[in-house]
Amino acid sequence: MNRIISSFISDDSGATAIEYALIVSLIAIAIIPALTNLGKKLSSEFAEVGSALK
Repeated sequence: MNRIISSFISDDSGATAIEYALIVSLIAIAIIPALTNLGKKLSSEFAEVGSALK
């Protein structure tokens, strides 16, 4: 029983997946506002081009 508990405590294979998930979530948190601003700028550019074509 002690061997099972010690192998469970020393097993860190799940920690890697959690670390990758945290890294991906931090990257997503950084990318979402940048894409939102880009979308707003593109929307205004398309509106300007559309009004110029009328």
